[in-house]
Amino acid sequence: MKLNNSYFLGLLAGISVVFIWSFWLVVTRSGVGSTLTIYDFAAFRYGLSSIIALPIILYFKPWRTISLFRICVVTFLLGPVYILCVFSGFIYAPAAHGGIFMNALMPVITLFLGFFLLKQRVYLQQVLGAALILFGSFLVVFEGLNLSFSNTWVGDLLFVTGAIFFSIYVVLSRLWNITMTQLLLCGSVLNALLYLPIWWFLLPHGYVGVPRNILALQMIYQGFVPNLIGIFFITYASQKIGSSSISAILSGVPPIGAILGLIILNETLGFYGWLSLFLITPGILAVVLKKG
Repeated sequence: MKLNNSYFLGLLAGISVVFIWSFWLVVTRSGVGSTLTIYDFAAFRYGLSSIIALPIILYFKPWRTISLFRICVVTFLLGPVYILCVFSGFIYAPAAHGGIFMNALMPVITLFLGFFLLKQRVYLQQVLGAALILFGSFLVVFEGLNLSFSNTWVGDLLFVTGAIFFSIYVVLSRLWNITMTQLLLCGSVLNALLYLPIWWFLLPHGYVGVPRNILALQMIYQGFVPNLIGIFFITYASQKIGSSSISAILSGVPPIGAILGLIILNETLGFYGWLSLFLITPGILAVVLKKG
């Protein structure tokens, strides 16, 4: 009975992450329409999350178990260049594109990097799944280019850049066995120390005059929900139901993000956009479920 309860809680945590990340796409997309700047979003992400992370790393002292070189690499990969690319993508492209070009392409990029860096075996099923994802992504770009010469391709390219950054981190985290406390040290605290002074003195602010409900939503969601609560849920789910299962569950982010974007933001995809989701979702499953 305990095993069943444990598995159910892990499954619930995994499903929760899907909605956390899907809502993050919508929340961020809606936020760029306010006077808040992408630099404010990054400040919320690093500044607020570091408030929780700082006592944890001071207690566990993770810098004792990781080299300075690895600290610098992980801090850079999860730093302002990465997150500002992602936030900038939402200026040009709808929320659904964020799910497609980040969450869908990440398994393909990590598969490629894992093969060359970790010498991991690649199955035919994964190659076919990667092909489906790439073809589906091509359909989205094709649709964007034909919508009155839209600039959505700029956002798509920025999302892809963000996916590359995070995918490299995922592969290196496996190679170097990055712990949760090391992640908090590099991803939150060190980036807060590096970024917040630059943001405060040199970068434009847009939080003055923003309605309190919008400001509170962005601060809570950018600062705490995806990068602290989401990571905790993923870690818990991976332990209870396995990494393959949680990866398969996360394949729901692109279609659910698209549906939420339609319902909340009235952002609709065209025929090729919806067709891409029907191709990408099974493609992700084929990549993350190693053996068929």
